[in-house]
Amino acid sequence: MIRPTLLRLALAGALTATLAVAAGGCALLKSPPPVQTYRFGGTAAAAEAPASTVESVQVLLRRIEFPQASEGDKILGVNGAETAYIKGARWISDARDLYTASLEGAFAAQSSRVRLIGPRELTPAAKALALDVRTFEARYAQAGGAPEVVMTVRARVLTMPDRRVSAEQTFSVTQPATANRVGAIVEAFDIATRDINAQLVAWMDRNAGEV
Repeated sequence: MIRPTLLRLALAGALTATLAVAAGGCALLKSPPPVQTYRFGGTAAAAEAPASTVESVQVLLRRIEFPQASEGDKILGVNGAETAYIKGARWISDARDLYTASLEGAFAAQSSRVRLIGPRELTPAAKALALDVRTFEARYAQAGGAPEVVMTVRARVLTMPDRRVSAEQTFSVTQPATANRVGAIVEAFDIATRDINAQLVAWMDRNAGEV
């Protein structure tokens, strides 16, 4: 016969083991720290381009190339030879997709001579715009300091269907962040993107008749 004292001790031990397993399960299922998402490249608040009597040039936007390290939804930081993603912050979707949308919006709002045709459109075009984003990163001169957002884009205009390069130029913007905070860094990305887009629109408008 099992004595009452021994039975009580056995039950207490089993209950302690059960609580320990439950506590361990709760620790394993603990929610990770929240990640804030951001976007960039919204069209600047400015007057739309004036209406033009010149017939617009149809230009197909080819799939934009991005560096592998920064084409996804993580925000890349660089300090000399060291690279790391900014903790606790991500783009709301892939940087390539956000930039493509921002460029299409910039042409729609600002261009007076070019109608940019998105990659998903089936409208035929005699010219194509190929963009290679070479740099898209927050660059630190020193650890802990406010970084500079650096964006470099190589642009080529191709004559279709032979894809002959008829014009080419590289655009680069360096936009300092006001502080080493995620919000300030995201704002610098946004300003740099809108600056690059404005330069691309102006370049295409100037050369629309020749390229």
